[in-house]
Parts: sequence; structure tokens; C-alpha cells
Amino acid sequence: MTPPWWEPRGVLRRFVIDLLADEMARHRRAAVPHASMWADYLRLDLDLGADSLELMTLATALAESVHLHESGIEDYLLARRTLGEWVDITATGLARYSERLTFRTSGSSGTPKPCVHALATLQQETRHLATLFPERKRILCAVPAHHIYGFLFSVLLPGRLGLCAEDVIDLRSSTPAWLVRGAQPGDLVIGFPDFWHAVGRTVPALPTGVVGVTSCAPCPDEVSQQVQDAGIERLVHVYGASETGGVGARDSHREPYTLFPYWRVEGDHRVVRQMPEGGQQVAWVQDRLELSGESLFRVGPRLDHGVQVGGINVFPARVREVLKAHPAVDDVAVRLMRPDEGARLKAFVVPRPGWERTDILRELRALAERELTTSERPKAWRLGERLPTTPAGKPADWDLHDS
Repeated sequence: MTPPWWEPRGVLRRFVIDLLADEMARHRRAAVPHASMWADYLRLDLDLGADSLELMTLATALAESVHLHESGIEDYLLARRTLGEWVDITATGLARYSERLTFRTSGSSGTPKPCVHALATLQQETRHLATLFPERKRILCAVPAHHIYGFLFSVLLPGRLGLCAEDVIDLRSSTPAWLVRGAQPGDLVIGFPDFWHAVGRTVPALPTGVVGVTSCAPCPDEVSQQVQDAGIERLVHVYGASETGGVGARDSHREPYTLFPYWRVEGDHRVVRQMPEGGQQVAWVQDRLELSGESLFRVGPRLDHGVQVGGINVFPARVREVLKAHPAVDDVAVRLMRPDEGARLKAFVVPRPGWERTDILRELRALAERELTTSERPKAWRLGERLPTTPAGKPADWDLHDS
């Protein structure tokens, strides 16, 4: 009989640390100590500096994630202060109730939102994933365990493949170049586009028999080709989202995706899942899916999502295209300000070489005056060498900087 996912304790400990560290970094907007520095005796208040309000935030995030309210012990978190005690409380709660978990979106399309998943549907996915990656001997993971992608591949999948906790290796404390000397035949490497981009730049040749996975965001064709040129056996692209889990996969950027057997596409962005316990789940993805036959699809343009500025619907994607057309702009991101920042759009601009900061801002403001309506014009601008991204390579928010 397969043990529950939170056993052995080290698996749950990694999950709890990743969740707490991410929550701290998001609220503080600063890095926190690496997971290797989190001992069981570490106090969240004295050692990590969490005040009463932050402790409440951390406890709420952990309780929401594993549904401690269902077991009625969520209040014990605030009565304890050490990491080890929080891990043990979480284990006790999961032993009483483990039927559902909640994952949060990255916030790349707005405020992060909770996505509830039945454990049975997550296990349904890992059963299928196991058929895609037979005979893997280790899992090398560059993604956190509390995100749905990391949870599926580094928490649930190892047990389905017959691997133990020691067969899961955290790559986040090493550079991708470690793969040159550390990877072995039979390894399954779990990464994301920025990680694979670094592999393509720094790893001239991978050991034979290494399989990779990329997800979280579209992986550029040139990055996939670089990794293939380095000798990877397969770089499997998984398409999905926090709301759905994986929907389909492909073995190469040259191929269409194959739907996972329990999903079907209805329309251009509506997907329907056959649930393992019966019934169906209907979800909408953020890209236009171009179906070929019953089980093959390609990912088309991302659907434009409007936001309201002063009661008027505006589309950040359209504003981005207008600004990106300026010869001074290499790339640009546009999004709605957070509620604490205001109620207008903001823009982050990556300039082309040779342009002065004051010239770029003057040119872009003039362009916005000519081409955009009042509601569409960004009210705050930032310049930088690259667009902000999360550790998983997804678009990220940024702090305001009025210019």
C-alpha cells in the first residue's frame, strides 16, 4: 500500500518550508534564508523575525493550503513558534483530513487566487504522468513543492514511480551547470523556461539518458533546441495551470500537445475533465487551444483579459502592443496597479541599447497621449534590463516607481 503523500516527514517538511518561504518573500518583497538553513528548532518569530501579523499570515496560508480547518487544529499553529512544531501540526491535520488541497496561482494575471483540488484528481494526474516517465531512477527538481507543478512532480510522482524521498534532489541551491557532473542516466529533471535557458547556455553536454520537463510558462523554441543540442533524451513540455493541473504534454517543441486521457477540449479555451470519482470539472484556460482531431492540440494566442480603470474596460495586452511598437522598446509589461498602489495601469519597460532614460520616458508618454485613451495610459513607469519574473519564470508583479 502506498503511504500517504506527507510521509516520510522530510517530504512534508520540504512542502511546509517552501510555502512559508514563498509567503515571507512575497510579503516582505525580499529574499529569505534558503531551505537548507531551516532547522526544526528555528523559531519563526525570533530567528526569522516574523511579528504577530506575519505569523497570522503564515499560519493562514499553511492552514488554507492543507485545509487544517477541516481537522480543527489550525489554531495550534499560532500557539507554537518553531518550524518543527508547525510541520508536526500539519502532519496531524493531514492524518485527520487530506481529501483536498489548495494551491495559489502565481498572480501573473492579477492577484494570486486559491485553486482547490481534490487529492484524488492530483493522484489521477500522477498515475498518467508515471506512464510518460517510466524507468526514472531519480527526480532532480528546480521548482518549489508547494506549487501544483512541483507538488505533482516532486511530492506525488516519486511514490508512483517507486522512488523514495532520498531519490528526490533539490536543484535550487545549485547552478544548472551542476547537471554536467551531477546528473545521471535515468534522471528526470523538473524545470521551467528560465532554468532550461540557463542549462542551454552553460551545459555543453548532458549525460545520456536524462529526461527533462518544462512547464509554468511557454518555453521558447530556441531554448528547447539548445537543450536538445546539449543531448537531453527528451524535453517534455507540460501545458496546464494552477486551476487545472496538467492538461496535455508533448515530447518536443516541434510537436502538438497530446491531451491527458481524462481531458477534452470544448470550444477554443474551455476544457472538461472526467473526474476519477465520477462527474466532470469544467475549466477555462488562458490561451486559445487549436484542436486537431480528438486528442492533439496546439496553443494559440493568449486571450486578452480586460481590467477596469475608472469603470471602463481596458486591455493591458493592447496597451503593451502600442508601447512595444516604439523603436526604443525591446519589451514591456503592462498591468493594473495593486489596490494599495492605485487604480490605473503601470508599465515596466526594457529599453533598447543607446536610449537615455529621460528620452525614453518622454517618447513613451507622448506615444501614450497620441495612441491611447485616458484610461489606457500608464500612470507609473519603471525601466529595467529584463521583465520581472517569478522563480518559476512566470511574469511577476513589480513595485511602483513613478517617473
